[in-house]
Amino acid sequence: MPKKIQSLSGMHDIFNSRYDYFEKIREVSSRVAKEYGFKGIEFPIMEETELFARGVGGVTDIVEKEMYTFKTKGGDFVALRPEGTASVMRAYIEHNFYTRPQPTKLFYFGPFFRYERPQAGRFRQFWQFGLEAIGKSCFVVDVQIIKVISNIFEELGIKTKIEVNNMGDLKCRKEFKTVLRRYLKKRSNLLCSDCKRRLKENPLRVLDCKQCIEVKSEAPQIIDHICKQCRSDFKNFLEFLEELDIPYNLNPFLVRGLDYYTGTVYEFFLETEDEERMAVGGGGRYDGLSKILGDEERPATGVAIGIERIILAMEKSGGDIIEKKIPDVFIAQLGDLAKKKALNLFEEMRNSKVDVAESFGQDSLKSQMNRADKLGAKITIIIGKEEAVEDRVILRDMNSGEQEKIKTEEVLKEVKGRLKKNKNKD
Repeated sequence: MPKKIQSLSGMHDIFNSRYDYFEKIREVSSRVAKEYGFKGIEFPIMEETELFARGVGGVTDIVEKEMYTFKTKGGDFVALRPEGTASVMRAYIEHNFYTRPQPTKLFYFGPFFRYERPQAGRFRQFWQFGLEAIGKSCFVVDVQIIKVISNIFEELGIKTKIEVNNMGDLKCRKEFKTVLRRYLKKRSNLLCSDCKRRLKENPLRVLDCKQCIEVKSEAPQIIDHICKQCRSDFKNFLEFLEELDIPYNLNPFLVRGLDYYTGTVYEFFLETEDEERMAVGGGGRYDGLSKILGDEERPATGVAIGIERIILAMEKSGGDIIEKKIPDVFIAQLGDLAKKKALNLFEEMRNSKVDVAESFGQDSLKSQMNRADKLGAKITIIIGKEEAVEDRVILRDMNSGEQEKIKTEEVLKEVKGRLKKNKNKD
């Protein structure tokens, strides 16, 4: 017997209650984004490897360790997308979005891929929802994006807290890297092997390391080395957060894991009673990304949130925000002729916008009635062998238990009348 084939490590199926959560998150996030003027965008699962090597940064863990890359039969080097921002910027440039009124506000919802150790809420194929606003240099746009995400979390019943920092512009960053590198060199013996290499190539990555905590704790803070303009922008950004009653904490070591970020950065963390920290999203400004990708500099800001971790949070909270679909009508049948009649009646009900359910795969009338009762159907239509021959049905009120026989041709009118009557009572 051939061995059973299972899903790959870090890949997962989404079904049952988790699919309901998944659909709820997609519906809420897309709807709220549209309310704020964002338009949807879909982009390819695969892109040129160079897009991420240049855009995300060659010294990041994503590019160095986590990307799924391969050579196609045509000789192209491609990668499964590890994140969405670089692809959105590529599309923005390629399709001349900058010729339209700015900012261009886009949202996406889709799967991404990173080869990393699977753990709670982290998979090798994972889903993200993201917002990107390109073409406008204004801290108000950053604040609005944070507000959009906060509203999404609130509607999903998730409590989060925000940590913020400012990484300065490219000039600020260059000067700070010199200061940070000088500090780290004196403590190089305490750095992990990865950070010893990062020290030469991009010392900011050390601040993102989960191992070198002791070294990070006393490191110089970038907020003390940003220029006057960056400091003013960050001050205004914080004031606007306060104006919208969005609580935040300053985290001077927050640098995010991608090289394209400049200026304001932030992360959303779950509010939990224990001390466990779980990030569920993050973002910030990336004004230099378009230039890295071969275009002129375009001001831009964005955020992405992790769907699997949000589902975990929703499951943990125990809140029942998934509306259970209660059908108005359930159709039960017994026998082949009755099943044919039931199939036609089901389509008639559906085409007339009546919320109808069935269990045509079951032959036991008792099982079907139990199913109707479990679903909470208001009316059950029963078609037995005798009713099928007579071209009649039994109409059963599931609340009172009363039932009567009526002609098949009169069923739809009778059902609509009863539903309307019940609705008026409510």
